[in-house]
Amino acid sequence: MSGQKTNEKSGEGEDWLLPEENRDHLRGLFAEMREPLSLEVFTKDGQNDSYNEAVVRFMRDLDRLGDKVKVLFHKIGEGRAEKLKVFRSPTILIEPDKYPIRYTGAPLGEEARTFIGTIMLVSRGVSGLSELSLALLSSLDETRHVRVFVSPACPYCPGQAANALKAAIARPGLVSAEVVETGENRELTVKYQAHSVPLTVINETFRQKGFYPEERFILELVGLKPSEELIGKAKAEAGIGEETTEVDVVVVGAGPSGLTAAMYAERSGLKAVVLEKGVVGGQVALTPEVENYPGFKRIGGIQLMELIAGQARQYCQVREGEEVREVKINERIEAVTDRAAYKAKALILATGAASRKLGVPGEKKFFGRGVSVCASCDGWNYKDKNVIMIGGGNTALTEALYLKNIGVNVTVVHRRDSFRAEERLQESLAREGVPALMNTVVKEFIGHETGLTSVRLEDVNTGEQKEMPVSGAFVAIGWIPNSKLAAGIGVKLDEAGYIAADRSMRTNVPRVYACGDVIGGVRQIVTAVGGGATAAVSLFEDISNPYWRK
Repeated sequence: MSGQKTNEKSGEGEDWLLPEENRDHLRGLFAEMREPLSLEVFTKDGQNDSYNEAVVRFMRDLDRLGDKVKVLFHKIGEGRAEKLKVFRSPTILIEPDKYPIRYTGAPLGEEARTFIGTIMLVSRGVSGLSELSLALLSSLDETRHVRVFVSPACPYCPGQAANALKAAIARPGLVSAEVVETGENRELTVKYQAHSVPLTVINETFRQKGFYPEERFILELVGLKPSEELIGKAKAEAGIGEETTEVDVVVVGAGPSGLTAAMYAERSGLKAVVLEKGVVGGQVALTPEVENYPGFKRIGGIQLMELIAGQARQYCQVREGEEVREVKINERIEAVTDRAAYKAKALILATGAASRKLGVPGEKKFFGRGVSVCASCDGWNYKDKNVIMIGGGNTALTEALYLKNIGVNVTVVHRRDSFRAEERLQESLAREGVPALMNTVVKEFIGHETGLTSVRLEDVNTGEQKEMPVSGAFVAIGWIPNSKLAAGIGVKLDEAGYIAADRSMRTNVPRVYACGDVIGGVRQIVTAVGGGATAAVSLFEDISNPYWRK
């Protein structure tokens, strides 16, 4: 079927891969396309056959959803593939005669949204980059090839992939973008040590680990060096001043607590903005499956956060990739980011908590090269391989079950003689046959340049040590509150570093409220949502009747 286009556009009676509701949504999107475009699909028999089949079916579906999408199918090794230097199956190129954009691997899972979004941007002939990013990118005068390594379940990968794709749309003569699915391209994954995703490699030498705010990504793309300290200078050189936005409430953090707080504030008649340094979802987005949130017997963490975020966006602006660098408290509270300054009557801190590290030899050295804190992000790279899950709480057992489900050989390592996790999770672990090493701690992570190869374990009762060969290790031993911003403005913290808030979510600093995991206590989605609602209601009452002026 080389170079052949599917002929049937109606799709009546055809076998669809996409569910009907997805097809209806995409039909509506494609109807808004300004210009038609071509998608070229390259496959090779015997190489990732199951993914080839999925890609072909997916692309045939897209071809049948409108007249503005033209899909061509080619075989690797033939003329078109040789001309465009396509050697891996499956590969998808978007309008390749105009834009150097390719997907090496199937754009399934979380990447499907980025793929569709890129199609829409290319059709409109716009990059979607901010004014600052375009100004920074205008100074580029050398070629850049960007590879972003991703996995289907990674919640942070789509944002980083979008950064690279938008840059390629904006400067197609200088920037090329490639999104590489790690599970289908093990050779590349090993070569670039992309065991933790997203990983971005620019011009084979410069690396970015994790999801970057757009402006920071562009600045490092241009300069090929770390850029946090250069953003302010770059803005001045580009002639772009600091934007000041007036709102009633600034919410820092877009997890379930922060998003709920913003919704309740808006419903009280207050204008709110949510500022999130990464992507929406917080720790919930990293949870493979949620089974204890009312109204849902079982739902993926990412899916749940998409529902909450979608509802929040109907009320207020949610700005991802925008980290609050500084807070100033005067007559108005001012939250300063790399993009703007936000002046508000009140501030809600919903900054969450970060994964705690073991602090043993080798952990830092092999982090991202075998050591991980996110099973949903990196688990796909360890199918049929031996890994350990370190911890004994709900998170550790939930992620161990997720790894087992996707074909990873996982063993739980716990320092005590019994788990702290819910009884239901313990029963599931036993039912699935996941082995556990109790009364055992990790003393050292061992490996070489290509990554982790083993861990040194110690029996806490006998002191006996042994070395266990593993390809990966996932750490889930608790949390450290993200309270640095709060401490900087005089908010009181408890001995563990959590923000001290009363039952109304008030802190000791007037007009500053806190909710969610950053205040400690019961770390559950339902309590985070309740705390967010309480903070917004308290804030509304206080603005109406300022207690601090009495």
